[in-house]
Amino acid sequence: MNKKEITELKKQYTPDRCTITRICGCYVDAEKEKKLEMKEAFLSLSEEEIFKYFEIFKKTLSGTIGKNLLNLDFPLKSEAEGGQQEFLLRLRNSRLKDDVLVNECYDRIIEHYYNGENYFIILIHAAYDVPGKAKDNTEMFDASDEVFEYILCSICPVKLSKAGLCYNAETNRIQDRIRDWIVELPERGFLFPAFNDRSTDLHSMLYYSKNAEELQTDFMQEMFGCEASLTAKEQKESFHSIISETLGEDCEYETVKSIHDHLSSIMEEHKDDPNPVLLDKQEVKHLLSLSGVEDTRLEEFDDHYDSAIGEHNSLVASNIINTRKFEVKTPNLTIQVSPECADLIETRVVDGKKCLVITVDDSVTVNGIPARTLARE
Repeated sequence: MNKKEITELKKQYTPDRCTITRICGCYVDAEKEKKLEMKEAFLSLSEEEIFKYFEIFKKTLSGTIGKNLLNLDFPLKSEAEGGQQEFLLRLRNSRLKDDVLVNECYDRIIEHYYNGENYFIILIHAAYDVPGKAKDNTEMFDASDEVFEYILCSICPVKLSKAGLCYNAETNRIQDRIRDWIVELPERGFLFPAFNDRSTDLHSMLYYSKNAEELQTDFMQEMFGCEASLTAKEQKESFHSIISETLGEDCEYETVKSIHDHLSSIMEEHKDDPNPVLLDKQEVKHLLSLSGVEDTRLEEFDDHYDSAIGEHNSLVASNIINTRKFEVKTPNLTIQVSPECADLIETRVVDGKKCLVITVDDSVTVNGIPARTLARE
């Protein structure tokens, strides 16, 4: 799923566009015991509750694709009878009206989801009548292409509110505040099936993690049968490792800078693309070649890539480059400039010493004080 498709679903979480038919919930304590279960028609809730749930659902579909939001593809075995995808499909088709299936979903989450505190599992079923699109890309609400039926799950931590004082309007006095158990915004969640190309894709799903560096890969594998992907940080570290191992002693400043420049150009070319920019093995290899890496150094690139990333896996470009800054580090200092100013930093040998040279004009401030860069003669 891309940004536009996710946004299209999020727009349905308003009172006038709501397509949610049913909501179910299960409150689980730190001992993995079910303390409360609920199920009802979504629109039977109070207006105040509905708005709070809308906020939770929107958050479950928020973040950066490739970091907080991961598109997962089901392996074939999970689609066989008894597989994880087959179970989710039965759950969706039941429209959450089969109590046995709903409780089995709770049990699967409780078994595989790691959380040492209380949390609230929320399940909803929605049926979105997908409007057609005219040639000018405007929506035609009277020309529906299909009904996209899906389930959305949000797993929200439940924490005790902070102690403090409050004003009691009835007694007109300041007193100790009653501490309540508060349902917070979700830490994990998933959407099934995926809404790819504005249509139902039963072979894929969308996974949400509030912390992009704590995906709970064991939960992903056991609950959905999907192969866990590298986190954004792991992708960046693996990319750096590939460059270091491929270039070896030839990993020079100008080469690394050229790689950054070419990556920035790729990101700029696709800045309006709703899909994340993916780089497979051959595209990364071509990137290094464009950046001046010799063919002799690329002979073992495939092995380094397969070992670090996986032969058939791709990297999300936004995970391996920061387009907002160019950074140079030494053991004693760190220099950060905007990418368009990266050419101001050069490497030179001055008086027999390796130096970083920064081109400056006469407009320099030191601790906030304007100063000349050279003393008057």
